[in-house]
Amino acid sequence: MSRVVLGVAGGIAAYKACELLRRFTESRHDVTVVPTAAALEFVGAPTWEALSGKSVATEVFENITEVPHVRIGQEADLVVVAPATANTLARAAHGLADDLLTNTLLTARCPVVFAPAMHTEMWEHPATQDNVATLRRRGAIVIEPAEGRLTGKDTGKGRLPDPDEIFALCCEVLVRGGAPTTDLAGRHVVVSAGGTRERLDPVRFLGNHSSGRQGYALARAAAARGADVTLVAANVTLPDPAGVKVVPVVTTAELRDAVLSAAVGCDAVVMAAAPADFRPVATSATKIKKADDGSAPSIELEQNPDILKELGTHRPGPATVVVGFAAETGDAGGSVLDHARAKLARKGCDLLVVNDVSGGAVFGEDDNEAVILAADGTSTPVPRGSKSALAHVIWDQVATRLS
Repeated sequence: MSRVVLGVAGGIAAYKACELLRRFTESRHDVTVVPTAAALEFVGAPTWEALSGKSVATEVFENITEVPHVRIGQEADLVVVAPATANTLARAAHGLADDLLTNTLLTARCPVVFAPAMHTEMWEHPATQDNVATLRRRGAIVIEPAEGRLTGKDTGKGRLPDPDEIFALCCEVLVRGGAPTTDLAGRHVVVSAGGTRERLDPVRFLGNHSSGRQGYALARAAAARGADVTLVAANVTLPDPAGVKVVPVVTTAELRDAVLSAAVGCDAVVMAAAPADFRPVATSATKIKKADDGSAPSIELEQNPDILKELGTHRPGPATVVVGFAAETGDAGGSVLDHARAKLARKGCDLLVVNDVSGGAVFGEDDNEAVILAADGTSTPVPRGSKSALAHVIWDQVATRLS
């Protein structure tokens, strides 16, 4: 059971922090809520106490014998501030200690996550961006806000990410344990996920079983380690990971264009998507009808571009680390690893994550197991576990190569 401090700043999104608190308590975390005085104008102390099962500390001089302004931060395994207003980010960046929350932030030696929520103009203001850069440089994780409806009729960037996704990112941070792990801070990484579709007619397509779960786990893990993450998602129905820029695509051609565009000058590209290898030469404008004689139509196919090989051959940046995935089955021509080693050499990538998908394994499942092959000839078996755990092993190897 982890000890979590939930700081709540005074923004209209404070009500969403109630759902985040519930996610933590239902997962058996010990949560101490530290709201600012302004936050209590939006959600009262009785609500926080009912949901957390603990008294809410609001003032430095409450229960002074327990020294709360020092003890709460010192004992925490994670501090998450959601919502984090522009004012709270500014006070944290400048080391102010004028209430219990800012005192807690100064005494915490655990990972700290800020989930900003404010109007677009406030988020984009140079002062706020400087404060965010300062906090990130010190090792804090500041999640990029979501885009959408804000207070009133405004829309834009500044919306609090979905509480479930903030919780998922915090769990990624807690998995690492110990001191803050922000080895990808300042790095821009691109991840692809899902399976592409090639249209046959208005109702049919060629595709595959990829759910996008591994790619999304990679994106969450990278964000939790401080990276600026672009996720190119092909036909994925999962919620957007908190703090990640998501670019939706459908076809392999669209996937290629989006990945190559996002990857210019990036530090790492992880191609976890499953692009369709072939596409129809011609697409029917009307639904292909069944023939009365029972015959099936002939569909002529052509190869799609090989995105991974293109990335391996023409690097987006001089030191970009390129990671591929290989969903393989053994056959008369060789074993799964035989085919994977040949693919690693053919594609020119630095790392190849190999999945044995015999019988449809891995696709759509919560767990995964793999072997990570490296261009230097080494291999790293990863035993069956969560896709999140595999994601962190992959990022461990990427971070080593980046350093």
